[in-house]
Amino acid sequence: MPVTIEIPTALRRFTDGAQKIDSNAGTIADALNELTTRFPAIARHVRDDSGQIRQFLNVYLNDEDIRFLGGESCSLKEGDRVLLVPSIAGGR
Repeated sequence: MPVTIEIPTALRRFTDGAQKIDSNAGTIADALNELTTRFPAIARHVRDDSGQIRQFLNVYLNDEDIRFLGGESCSLKEGDRVLLVPSIAGGR
């Protein structure tokens, strides 16, 4: 079983409606690169101009924020889930 990258509803319009994709990526960076290669329209919503993950996009590996796991270099294993979660702000 490969790694699963889960796409939030807000970004599915850039993935032709795909809710998730399977990947054989070895790291978070590899998974994000595969995602943006398969769906180029999502690239600007995942990475900024300097190639960093966008400030308002949280990335989780099996419910754990990757910032606490070593960032994009953390390793993936079969059956892992990578979740993209856009931050939502608003209110008064």
